Amino acid sequence: MPTGVRSRRRVVLVAYEDAQILDAACPAGALEIANSHGADPLYTVELVTARSNTIRTSSGLQLGGARRIAEVTGRIDTLLVIGGAGAETAAHDEALLGQLRRLAGRSRRYGSVCTGAFVLAAAGLLDHRRVTTHWRYSDLLATSFPAVEVDPEPLYIRDGDVYTSAGVTSALDLTLALIEDDHGPALARAVARELVTYLHRPADQAQISVFVGAPPSNRVVDDLLRHVAANLGADLSPRVLAARAGITTRHLSRLFVTHLGTTPAKAVRATRTEAAAHLAATTDLPLAAIARRCGFGSAATLRHAFLDQYGVTGDMLRKRTDIPPRRRQPDAQTAGA
Repeated sequence: MPTGVRSRRRVVLVAYEDAQILDAACPAGALEIANSHGADPLYTVELVTARSNTIRTSSGLQLGGARRIAEVTGRIDTLLVIGGAGAETAAHDEALLGQLRRLAGRSRRYGSVCTGAFVLAAAGLLDHRRVTTHWRYSDLLATSFPAVEVDPEPLYIRDGDVYTSAGVTSALDLTLALIEDDHGPALARAVARELVTYLHRPADQAQISVFVGAPPSNRVVDDLLRHVAANLGADLSPRVLAARAGITTRHLSRLFVTHLGTTPAKAVRATRTEAAAHLAATTDLPLAAIARRCGFGSAATLRHAFLDQYGVTGDMLRKRTDIPPRRRQPDAQTAGA
């Protein structure tokens, strides 16, 4: 084996026509930054496709420089199938599926991003595994492949040597998890800070966020949630929110329970806690300052909110990325990300 080959981790990204460009960019970019922060062994990233050296992504942009998957030989550290609008077609490409089975046998670990899970499942590589995918397609994955155990909630799942992640930017959470597995939490933290993202979000944190989830079907609730997110430090008591909407506090509570599955007070607290967690993970602001900015009376109150929602304190969130996450109760899942 040539000098230097043993000191590198070979990562192969499998793409196809109409793939999602972010599903490839997130892992490739994070691994590049890991290298710049001293990853040892270094990562090398290869893009491979079924037939062409260039593919058109779903955004219309082209990715070039790819190798044909049939040309790939040798051992692979990590094999990842990316997702995108073209996943359904790729899942019916028998030649591609055969190549995936071949490469999976050469890989230390393999997995998927978003709807790439459909391609792996079609190849029989997810049978009897617990996996996840984008929440919008989880039911379809489960019904299409009964031998696959689909959990629609987590951002990513590790089942032995198989890793699967949810939609689009959760590819970054998955990649940070891989970096941490390979090099420890310090390097994962350095990469996350470079990317100005969570360090990193717990695997079983719910996919839907008050910031990015589909808006509630009720206009009043949607308007109030937007107001809450934009005014975290203001008085957001049920009385004030009800007055803003021109309804009674009882009707306000009924609307939130119906459309969010939680009370107004709990929704506000979850929103504030999520925003505070993001600031704690991506800035050096004192926790007391974060508490004030996000509407908590004190750092102690914020600490209790972190413990209730994430099972960790703010200091623990900043110092470590390997804390086992706590499964939240259903009425707090509106604050997932």
